Amino acid sequence: MFKSLFLLSFLSIIGVSSAFAQGAATAPDVLARTVTEEVLQILRSDKELQSGNQKKARELIETKIAPHFNFGGMTRLALGRNWSAANPEQRKQLTAEFRALLVQTYTASLVLFKDQKIEYRPLKMAPTDTDVIVRSLVRSSSGGEPVQVDYDMEKTDDGWKVYNVKIGGVSLVENYRSTFNTEVTKNGIDGLIKTLREKNRALTQAK
Repeated sequence: MFKSLFLLSFLSIIGVSSAFAQGAATAPDVLARTVTEEVLQILRSDKELQSGNQKKARELIETKIAPHFNFGGMTRLALGRNWSAANPEQRKQLTAEFRALLVQTYTASLVLFKDQKIEYRPLKMAPTDTDVIVRSLVRSSSGGEPVQVDYDMEKTDDGWKVYNVKIGGVSLVENYRSTFNTEVTKNGIDGLIKTLREKNRALTQAK
């Protein structure tokens, strides 16, 4: 269930991350709404994306989404206390594999969300804020209750970055933490790296 809700929020992630990248002159929620509609239009009109062209989908992910996520921060939160036990090289590998896992998940689900409607809530943000929550509701074209999707974002030297996503109040990062902790307890940090690498390889071969 959590995974399906996570995928349901995909397009609103595009809007938030791209909007913040455009600048701070306009309210972030306004920018997010504008950019989301632009991306939805691409998905609705691009026949190759609609037919499941994975190469083109991945290119869209890499250019529109990935640059605006703090994957290092997300990996650190997902590891929790085990992050401090990892050496610099292990942290680098963990971040790379976790990033690959998330990107592949986005790529595989891209064409599923062209008919979603995203509503952004009013943003509460002071001029000096460096950490904000952007809130949205994702509505399905088939009806049903909307899903609340919140984005924790921080201001970095490279601009605003998403470092966590909460879907219906459940944290994407913390959802991975239990699995990661179990793997580290059983097989150590290197065991988790191996597991993530094998999962990514299997996902790649399945395409």
